[in-house]
Amino acid sequence: MELIAFLIIGLLAGWLAGKITRGRGFGLLGNLLIGVLGALIGGLLFRVVGLVAYGLLGRLVMALAGAILLLYLLGRTQRR
Repeated sequence: MELIAFLIIGLLAGWLAGKITRGRGFGLLGNLLIGVLGALIGGLLFRVVGLVAYGLLGRLVMALAGAILLLYLLGRTQRR
């Protein structure tokens, strides 16, 4: 059940990140996959900094931060 919740949060974070970073998205499917990867990156970054995400909203913010960061980095590498 935890895996399903993780995937749903990641998909939602990818969709939101695509909306927030207009023009840097990779289409709906690409953004959804980036959201799942961003959830992993966000979790890793939050642990490194010492932050803990509680509840659904906290995990969504964490995944969204990771997805936005990943979209930003991918956008920067594609322009070159």
